[in-house]
Amino acid sequence: MAQDPPNREEIVAALQADREEALAKYFFAVEPRLKRIINFRLDYRLGGRVSESDVIQETYVRAAKRIDSFLEKDDMPFFVWLRLEVSQKLHEIHRHHFGAEKRDVRKEVNLRGNNDSGKTSMALAAHIVAQLTSPSRLIQRAEQIAALEKTLAEMNELDREVIALRNFEELTNVETAKALGIEPAAASKRYLRALKRLREIMESAQSYQK
Repeated sequence: MAQDPPNREEIVAALQADREEALAKYFFAVEPRLKRIINFRLDYRLGGRVSESDVIQETYVRAAKRIDSFLEKDDMPFFVWLRLEVSQKLHEIHRHHFGAEKRDVRKEVNLRGNNDSGKTSMALAAHIVAQLTSPSRLIQRAEQIAALEKTLAEMNELDREVIALRNFEELTNVETAKALGIEPAAASKRYLRALKRLREIMESAQSYQK
């Protein structure tokens, strides 16, 4: 039988006793979940340039330097805090690769004039397109993603995030609520409503592919 994950109090006590050992233990226990988040949030155009392992290693170094920020947050679950550290690291990576003064993959495939690599709508679009079809040409795939992204961008922003967290990052309802700063009941209601809308969008996208 699988053991329940340690609660915040256990993790805090372990970190206070031996910070380095405890961080390594609890970080790598949730590494598969962190990789799932990275796989979803990492801009698909960086495939072959940045790996999940690269982001994991850099996030671990970042977390080790910033562990006090977790200890100062009285009610934040450890995994939710690590997810935030992953998000910050991904933001740095995207900014590095998509900086205005650097040659970046936007020049290889131009999706839209106003391009924000960290947008949830793009991440959702990229993964939905990957589920619906496997086009051989990057240009074709980019066009499909751009079209779907435009539709997804019309959804309520919080609804998009709830879908991203629950369906693609596979967070629990409680973790989702903590990540978004809302009550679990509100997160649950939003999820059901947003899921219905997402299904409609995916059905429409699938019809477009045929």
